[in-house]
Amino acid sequence: MAPLFYSQPILNSPYAPPTRHWELDEHRQPVRIMNGRRRADFITPIPSPARQRRATGDLFKSKAAKAISTDVQTYEDNELINSVRAAVEKWRALPDPSQWKVTPETARLLTHWRTHDFPGIRPFFCQIEAAEIAIWLSEVAPEYAEGRRILERIAQTSEEANPGLARIALKLATGAGKTTVMAMLIAWQTVIESEIVKGITSCPNSSEHG
Repeated sequence: MAPLFYSQPILNSPYAPPTRHWELDEHRQPVRIMNGRRRADFITPIPSPARQRRATGDLFKSKAAKAISTDVQTYEDNELINSVRAAVEKWRALPDPSQWKVTPETARLLTHWRTHDFPGIRPFFCQIEAAEIAIWLSEVAPEYAEGRRILERIAQTSEEANPGLARIALKLATGAGKTTVMAMLIAWQTVIESEIVKGITSCPNSSEHG
């Protein structure tokens, strides 16, 4: 382990995208500081699906993951997470809200979370990113071929693990503020739903159609 790690374990501000990370050796110990964000390339255990995995299920598996997988437990790397991160990073960098492919209400929320001068506690980058990913998957991804491929992959994995039950998970570290993320998502959904209701009630003869 690098001696510098003990005196400087934290490299990034919690309020900005990470720009540096500790490179890990084969024993998962920090050895040197590297530029850029760490890839989600660690191996995580994935429970075997309820039914036989289709042939396309191996598309995102690395050779290392395949080598340690068994009939009882499947190990899969996180290439899908890296694909989502990269897509959201490019989308986040778009300067013009009209390019975001979201509703005007969502655009206002995103602008508020990203740029507002909060007088007290302000959202961490990881909290904003979690909300951004949920929004991107819902409003933006269907508009692009790359996004549709990601959504198809998520739907396939969800169907294999829990047939008939679609699920998307957002994972944050302990203490990162998951409750705040839930509040942000509730605010987003509330604004969207209220605008839908407003649009329905403002339509001509809307009362006649119930």
